[in-house]
Amino acid sequence: MTCGRAREFLGRKRAEPRTTADAKRERLGPREAFALTSGTDELYVAKGKKVVHLDLRRSRPDRDALLGLLLGPSGNLRAPAMRVGKTLCIGFAPDMYQAVLG
Repeated sequence: MTCGRAREFLGRKRAEPRTTADAKRERLGPREAFALTSGTDELYVAKGKKVVHLDLRRSRPDRDALLGLLLGPSGNLRAPAMRVGKTLCIGFAPDMYQAVLG
């Protein structure tokens, strides 16, 4: 359900994604999810009403800690996932999207 809310938010901001993928059809496991953090300076993760922000330039958690934030209970990348420049957003929270998209 959060993917629909994310699409709705992006529509209101008139932001068009360059590429999209259906998380149900194209599953990204731990290796692919961890690879998304390569070249990423900031990571935002929405977990319920809480948003975790990591500045990966200053301190980079170990692989297991990052995977704990990136992966859902199925062991695949949590959806929705959005990259904006060198910022990676996992999950959906309106405040998080507002902060990243401006």
